[in-house]
Amino acid sequence: MTKRIERFLAEQKPPTPCLVMDLDVVADNYRRLRAAVPHAGIYYAVKANPAPEILTLLDKMGSSFDTASVNEIDMVLATGAKADRISYGNTIKKKEDVAQAFKRGVTLYAFDSDAELAKIADAAPGSRVFCRILTSNANADWPLSRKFGCDVQMAKTLLLEAAKRDVVPVGVSFHVGSQQRDPSQWDIAVEQAAWLFRQCEEKGVMLSMLNIGGGFPTRYRRTVPGLKTYGVAVQDSLSKHFGNRIPEIVVEPGRQLVGSAGVIQTEVVLISKKSDGDRKSWVYLDIGKFGGLAETMDEAIQYPIVSTRTGQPMPVALAGPTCDSADILYEKADYTLPADLAIGDRLEIRAAGAYTTTYASVAFNGFEPIKTYCI
Repeated sequence: MTKRIERFLAEQKPPTPCLVMDLDVVADNYRRLRAAVPHAGIYYAVKANPAPEILTLLDKMGSSFDTASVNEIDMVLATGAKADRISYGNTIKKKEDVAQAFKRGVTLYAFDSDAELAKIADAAPGSRVFCRILTSNANADWPLSRKFGCDVQMAKTLLLEAAKRDVVPVGVSFHVGSQQRDPSQWDIAVEQAAWLFRQCEEKGVMLSMLNIGGGFPTRYRRTVPGLKTYGVAVQDSLSKHFGNRIPEIVVEPGRQLVGSAGVIQTEVVLISKKSDGDRKSWVYLDIGKFGGLAETMDEAIQYPIVSTRTGQPMPVALAGPTCDSADILYEKADYTLPADLAIGDRLEIRAAGAYTTTYASVAFNGFEPIKTYCI
């Protein structure tokens, strides 16, 4: 919670639920990342929060953009950013979407299969392509394994095949998992990537770019290492495995740039118990999984939740307002709220700037999508 957000909520009293983003925090997070990885190209993961004000700010600060769809590409272009600063990083694309991106000037594409490579070669001839490899995602609070990437042996085959088609294989990408709390996880993937670079070079294919993905965390309820620690770990791995031939490095931050910049304000709709002997109170909010808090699935991302009440802590389960039994935020995690909490109170869900508005349903149960205010 920043003073600017606190003042905005107090003065404007916007309807809940709402997300308030402090753009000064986004800018500061960008500068801190630039200092931690000074030689890397920063490609903001638009899916984290595509608010036009955020995209415009990051464009002015020199960021490039990682996109997952043609709509996201159009959002970036609307800021005035050039297409040569856009990566189409989704490995699952319709051929027509590749064609539309190429028509807009995008020439950098991710792939992890022969079928996807064929689409790009046909619809975006002459473009640069990079192959995504599988990683374990160990110690990540929001893993991204299995669905994306291929093993290194297949990646080698695909990159060599790409050199025979009407595209230019430029490199390798990986993602160690979103909200990665272990800086050492990059070392395993960098080692695999370096092996791929050497294998391709032996076959006459010279790769030049390594995309080390995102994963840099936001502080939620648990302590995470400082951003500088991640930067040192990444640089050490690059030096160890690439020596003095470190390629062009790309990072794709999302959560790290915008997570800590946002606060969701929500209203308490109901407080109840399931039995007379129940030690936990159930607190129902006007936002839930379908309103933007999808990352509470399996209680993976645990947001700090704050009340202005000062009563003794009482154990609570937290749930959303919809008529769906899956709409429970936290039941197993040890959340507490003040015992004098009342229906109609407003709570702050902090560090909520990433992956909230983009996860909100259009109108499940008729509830409107969460509104964003950028200040």
